[in-house]
Amino acid sequence: MTDRPDAPGPLNRRGPRPLLLHLLMAMTAPSSPGCAPAWPNWNPASPSWNAPGPPDPADPPPPELPAGLDPALLAGIAAYRRHPYHRDLPDPPALWQEGSARLLDYGADLPAGAPTLLVVPSLINRAYVLDLAPGRSGMRYLAGQGIRPLLLDWGWPDAAERRFTLTDLVAGRLERALLAAVAATRAKVALAGYCMGGLLAVAAAGRRGDLVGALALLAVPWDFHAGLSAEQRALLPQLRAMVAGACALTGALPVDLLQYLFAMQDPAAIAAKFRSFGAMAQNSARARQFVALEDWLNDGVPLPAPIAEEVFAGWYEANSPAAGTWRIAGLPVDTARLAMPCLVAVPAADRIVPPASALALATLIAHAHVLRPGAGHIGMATGARAGSHLWRPLAEWLRTVWPAG
Repeated sequence: MTDRPDAPGPLNRRGPRPLLLHLLMAMTAPSSPGCAPAWPNWNPASPSWNAPGPPDPADPPPPELPAGLDPALLAGIAAYRRHPYHRDLPDPPALWQEGSARLLDYGADLPAGAPTLLVVPSLINRAYVLDLAPGRSGMRYLAGQGIRPLLLDWGWPDAAERRFTLTDLVAGRLERALLAAVAATRAKVALAGYCMGGLLAVAAAGRRGDLVGALALLAVPWDFHAGLSAEQRALLPQLRAMVAGACALTGALPVDLLQYLFAMQDPAAIAAKFRSFGAMAQNSARARQFVALEDWLNDGVPLPAPIAEEVFAGWYEANSPAAGTWRIAGLPVDTARLAMPCLVAVPAADRIVPPASALALATLIAHAHVLRPGAGHIGMATGARAGSHLWRPLAEWLRTVWPAG
């Protein structure tokens, strides 16, 4: 969303992040005659760095690439860097604002009494993944279905917010956003959480059942050790120590380190997607969708140090949600307190939140309705079939349970 302190200039992409890692991944294949055309794109002084255009005949010939570079990967990264697409969807009005956070109202024009859904996204990625582009917006889809979506945009943490804990977010900011939504609608609201935002939604709904009429949990991790080998679990203390060291430098976990951790989950897949993108017709709808999503992936948010400690030492290392030891404001987060209707969406092809991790939460809520979209973690929310996979079933479920809320 706009008016951010870190906003890049037009066509001045910082990604793919971390750029050095992507360049190192390109050093995996022997050189070939096809390498040379991609080389000029890696000169930041060249106009082709940000905008496509024919080469100038007066320019010197490009140098030959050294042995070991992957020309297709380089070409794909360069094509992404210079693609002209930029997101220009206007934000809806804000119903409420506090600090960097805003509650964006996508259904202000709907009639009174429409079911209202307050959506809580992740803390480390921008909220606009749920309003990515025309035809790829879960929020606008729901509004078209007669649901009033309120999207909580956490914003960019300022100096004071970098000292926040999860208690500050759940018992403070999220609860006050809920109060604002209830005051505006004069009724309980439904609450939805996406990815790590879902853990915050579980905690808030358990604390404030008087405000929440229904709860939807979308690709939400709960058992953080599900699917991990003993060797992988043994590495978690090292991961926590690395995160603590990085946070000590700036008071927050840097975006580039977060991107590195995600990239290391499957480096080959990242290389493959850029090779594929380089071969696409760059003026196609498919290419624009790739760039829109890639821009969002690279537009992350630093995680305040106290929250990073709770996430990596508590959620990941100690598995505190599944162990029942996670606390907010000194009180345990207890799924038994979720008396409202609940939907748990578990994407079948999720590689970010293993289905077993999300299903562990569903099994703790005896009355939960489980939805199994045939999609991945991000595709479920913003893919070409996100409407049929997630948003339409969610809207239908909300209309069904709303009288009970």
